[in-house]
Amino acid sequence: MANTPKFDRQQVIDKATNLYWAKGFHATSMRDLQNAIDMRSGSIYAAFGSKEELFKLVLQNYLQQGIVELNEYQQTLPSPLAALKRFIEQLVIETPKTAPNGLCFLAKTIAELTSDQQELLDEACQLLDQMEAEFEKVIIDAQECGEIDKEKDPAKLARYIQVQIAGLRTYAKAHPNHAPLQEMIDDIFTSQPFV
Repeated sequence: MANTPKFDRQQVIDKATNLYWAKGFHATSMRDLQNAIDMRSGSIYAAFGSKEELFKLVLQNYLQQGIVELNEYQQTLPSPLAALKRFIEQLVIETPKTAPNGLCFLAKTIAELTSDQQELLDEACQLLDQMEAEFEKVIIDAQECGEIDKEKDPAKLARYIQVQIAGLRTYAKAHPNHAPLQEMIDDIFTSQPFV
């Protein structure tokens, strides 16, 4: 008879996501992980393989949470651009109040890791590209609805969105009480390259 895990895998990944997001890969020790997810190191290795493998799952979990949220906004809001704008507002204005860190976890990881962790660095870059591809899908939908000129390059606009989000999140972290964030988000869609 096979042993069944005595833990909720998703709950462990969620707790590890918060820990890694707050502290980063290097500053998170195995002791930190053990305390945060309430598992012994042997159980962590048995269940996830290594600190690095758990970190990969955490990065993937973070991306999936973002995709789910973006899709939910698309289902509930009246237009693709309204969904995209609401997603950005949530990331830039609301997330810093509740998240372990106001910065994008993927961007923070890319800034932290070096070629010594090339596999993890590549994973974070690839996941950031996946999120950009999700933005591109929303932009194509917005073009189909007539919200964005069909002559605009959706890949270029998606890159622009990605850069704006990273910049706004960094700015918001540096200026938590003084940033005119809503105005800056509105400006994304009322200036070049969108118009």
